Amino acid sequence: SYRVQELTPIAKIHFDAAYDSNTSSSASGLVAEAHACLEGVKLGISLRIHLVKLMGDSKTVIKKCQETSTDKSVIGAIIRDIQQKKSDFQYLIFQYTNRSENLVAHRIAKIAFEKGEAIYLRGEELDSQNLASVGYRSRNPD
Repeated sequence: SYRVQELTPIAKIHFDAAYDSNTSSSASGLVAEAHACLEGVKLGISLRIHLVKLMGDSKTVIKKCQETSTDKSVIGAIIRDIQQKKSDFQYLIFQYTNRSENLVAHRIAKIAFEKGEAIYLRGEELDSQNLASVGYRSRNPD
């Protein structure tokens, strides 16, 4: 007797935000990161992806998204919006990733900020042409 288990891939959505550190306080950066996370959640919903790993380099945002208690910080309302959308997924996990592992998301966020855009590449396929346009080349698999 044996059991066959269908392997369903988990989509990884990386998020990051860019802001002017010369004119913004650290709280503004935290709000930007929380908004970027919320946009990542919305992206998963709009693409009808039910198994998602949302990855970002803001430890604070990731930690608050993982908690179930009510957040009363400056980003509390955004975190509540994220928490309310969890039911749209079969599986949604928030995972911290180092900045060095989140470079593509960071570069895209920086370019969007420089262009004055709030959302960049949402709903577009992130292929090698898009990555090349933001200064990255896709690697050949090992």
